[in-house]
Amino acid sequence: MHVSEHSINVEALLSNVPLFHSLESAALARIAQGTRALSLRRSHILFREGEMPAGFHLIVYGKMKLSVVSPQGAEKVVEIAAQGQTFGEAEMFLERSHLVTAQALEPSLLLHISAAAIFNELDRDPQFVRKIIAALSLRLHQLVGDLEAYSLHSGCQRLIDYLLRDQPTDRDEPISMTLPVSKCVIASRLNMKQETLSRILQNLSAMGLVVVDGRTVHIPEVRKLRAHGQ
Repeated sequence: MHVSEHSINVEALLSNVPLFHSLESAALARIAQGTRALSLRRSHILFREGEMPAGFHLIVYGKMKLSVVSPQGAEKVVEIAAQGQTFGEAEMFLERSHLVTAQALEPSLLLHISAAAIFNELDRDPQFVRKIIAALSLRLHQLVGDLEAYSLHSGCQRLIDYLLRDQPTDRDEPISMTLPVSKCVIASRLNMKQETLSRILQNLSAMGLVVVDGRTVHIPEVRKLRAHGQ
């Protein structure tokens, strides 16, 4: 579903993306000309594994589930992408089909930035080339970190890391959070079964480290929960 070009300021949205911070207004305008807005309803599939990309996507608001399906039909969530994140750059540069299926977890607004607009700007601006390389390198670093966690960390450690991922290491006051997606999706993202995630939450609750109320998780002592995951 497309959004009217007059309903949003594409150039202003692009200017807030770290990837485009170094670009001058003329360059942003050129990229904006190759960008279109996409409004997605919940559960809408943006693209499927195996389809060829014509660019990459930026999330203005909402959440996207990036997943793969095994030959047996089991889904594995690779990433939950949220506001400000981009996805699909690697396939665009490699000119290969998508490795994942992208589905909206909630009503979302995306920008689709065409490959032609990006390639033309790369030819013009060496500094932009370096920013693209840095962005892709950071994505690779994050993927390696995920693989390390799956290999070396227990399910309990992975869940605690997920719950405290946005908290300062020295924070100790109580916090409450609403899980951004279903426990099923979180379990798949953390490479575990939903039953395993539920059991870990029950164990943490029994120890008084968390209090679970539906999708709301209360953490009485952040430092104590963090220490339990180390």
